[in-house]
Amino acid sequence: MEVYLSGIVTGLAIIMAIGAQNAYILRQGIRREHIGAIIAVCLVSDVLLISAGTAGFGVLVERLPWLVDVMKWGGIGYLVWFAITSFRSAAKQESVNLSGDGKTLRTAVVTTLSLTFLNPQAYLDTIVLLGAVANQHGAERWDFAGGAMTASVIWFLGFGLGARALARPLNRASVWRSIDIGVGVIMLAIAGKLLFV
Repeated sequence: MEVYLSGIVTGLAIIMAIGAQNAYILRQGIRREHIGAIIAVCLVSDVLLISAGTAGFGVLVERLPWLVDVMKWGGIGYLVWFAITSFRSAAKQESVNLSGDGKTLRTAVVTTLSLTFLNPQAYLDTIVLLGAVANQHGAERWDFAGGAMTASVIWFLGFGLGARALARPLNRASVWRSIDIGVGVIMLAIAGKLLFV
């Protein structure tokens, strides 16, 4: 149970970062456009990616032990870059356009898949970072993975459906600026933690 709960906490810590995928979910939730289908695509994608990281990472590390250091420094570099991007975004002080863009269900699903599987952040977060942490738990790695998958369910449902109720307060530049600054600080904190792993 402790490993499972650790998976939930770690999964939430990683998934809460406002990246391209989460920003799209937020905007579509505020617009009330196909949010159910978008959430479903995100959940299935996360389960597949977390499973791949948990199942395959250990084998790769056994065969290529130097891969851990490569991914560690690559992860640190990516997190620092993401933090800088967030701070730059905060400086723009933009709000969300609440007028629906009239996307079809197919377009919304394809966009979600693109933001998930064509985004290096998705692989870094789910396969590399979560896969590495899961495999540190040895035989209990699937308990950790189950917790991380539960975190995805909690986050995507709460975030996507909650966006509809929070449309008005979320559409202020000051709120978006605060979110971006918070994300930048969290990314730097995670990068700092990786330095000492």
